[in-house]
Amino acid sequence: MTDQAPPPSPLAGDDSVLPFALEGADVRGRAVRLDASLVRMLEFHDYPPVVAGLAAEAALLTALMGQAMKLRWRLSLQIRGEGAIRLIATDWFAPAQEGQPGRIRAYASYDPERLEPDAPGFEQIGKGIFGMIIDQGAGMRPYQGLTPLSGDRLAASAESYFAQSEQIATRFSLARAQSAAPGQGPTWRGGGVMLQQMPKAGMGAPSGAEATGEDGLLSSLDVAQMGGDDQAENWRRVNMLLDTAETHELLGPLVTQEQLLTRLFHEETPRVWAPQPVGFGCTCEPDKVVMALHQYSAKDIRTMTDDRGMVTADCQFCGKHYEFDPLTLGFEADRE
Repeated sequence: MTDQAPPPSPLAGDDSVLPFALEGADVRGRAVRLDASLVRMLEFHDYPPVVAGLAAEAALLTALMGQAMKLRWRLSLQIRGEGAIRLIATDWFAPAQEGQPGRIRAYASYDPERLEPDAPGFEQIGKGIFGMIIDQGAGMRPYQGLTPLSGDRLAASAESYFAQSEQIATRFSLARAQSAAPGQGPTWRGGGVMLQQMPKAGMGAPSGAEATGEDGLLSSLDVAQMGGDDQAENWRRVNMLLDTAETHELLGPLVTQEQLLTRLFHEETPRVWAPQPVGFGCTCEPDKVVMALHQYSAKDIRTMTDDRGMVTADCQFCGKHYEFDPLTLGFEADRE
């Protein structure tokens, strides 16, 4: 059975993604707040704070991008590196029906012996890739895009991905922190804003366009300049405005998402639409686990068998534990 999203948070704007447009600058965007859903994502794992913080950032990015997914589509992010933090994986499951919450989950893999607790998390991924997968459902071939990790933060790699793969000028501003209510332990909370310039029809890279980003990659401003001086100036202006956002404003809850947009972009004529509620959700279930087990040989399956002779498996995302009698799985005894 699929886990259901938790009840909505009592704080306005929590666990939601708010789509908006800056009509004075031809820019669209989304603002996100994750509270209870982020707690649910991280509570199944005893991650060190540096790993949990990076997983929280990836979840914020996923929610900001995923809100645009059509019904029943899935968006997955995979950040893989050669450093102490080897993998950050997230999934966004678009609602099956209008009005339902989007569901999100996250997982991290790391080498505790190489991890430096006081060093920035992004630096500990090392050289690696930023990957995005869009699954449109049964019968459709998933879309996958990959770009190198770049910059000094995870959001910078996401911005570079959109510049290279989609040629859309994109900017993210993210914040995550642990907070504690009186008499309670610390819990994670996150917030952020995503900006995207609306491309002109037929816009493409002009001949001889120079890439000014790291390692010879296109930057968001390089892409904005493809649309001409006016679009480039609009992009510079809204980015300068976003730079003034303070951490407590991005995180909330004392400043609502609408109040944040008004403070930052009131001269750009911001227009908002109905927010998309967000909740933690995992799609693991016994039948899917059995299908996954059938990818292994009988020799591999024996390594998953405990002292009682039961085959065990744990969901990396939600921590759910599964046990199966190997005789019921239909494996051939001599399969190697």
